[in-house]
Amino acid sequence: MPSVKHRASRILNEYGEAQAELIGKGVVLTDGKAGTVEHVWLDELHGLRISIKGHDGRWPVSTIRMTEN
Repeated sequence: MPSVKHRASRILNEYGEAQAELIGKGVVLTDGKAGTVEHVWLDELHGLRISIKGHDGRWPVSTIRMTEN
């Protein structure tokens, strides 16, 4: 059981790091929508999904590009 707890802990740590890295950052989706990442979710079917301030919906993290500062 300790190895299961260790793997689960690593997953949660990576998720936390992804949230810290994405929330508040400017992104552009492949369909042209742009804005600031508002929330990050872990979806069992699609992996990480994000919502963008001012746009309805949740998108897979694979469809974004980070804007340059």
